[in-house]
Amino acid sequence: MAVKIKLSRVGALHRASYRLIVTDSRNATDSNFIEIVGFWNPIPEKEEIQLKKDRILDWLKKGAQPTDSVKKILERGNVWKEFMESKKGGSK
Repeated sequence: MAVKIKLSRVGALHRASYRLIVTDSRNATDSNFIEIVGFWNPIPEKEEIQLKKDRILDWLKKGAQPTDSVKKILERGNVWKEFMESKKGGSK
């Protein structure tokens, strides 16, 4: 099973917000998922990002692949940098 971290759209019409979900890569974003690991609201003047850093790092270490848009959100939340540093430290 290939696991992905994807965005799932929630919210009202013209007021989109997104959940970061962990799911099988073959599943649609509005179907079954394994876990909700974050939230992103791009609408406010200062965007709102809530990430469960420990759960995201755990899934990334297990081999979950983020989509391009999720990777950009993880970079803004400094989770991706922490993952890459832990990956470098583990390979020494």
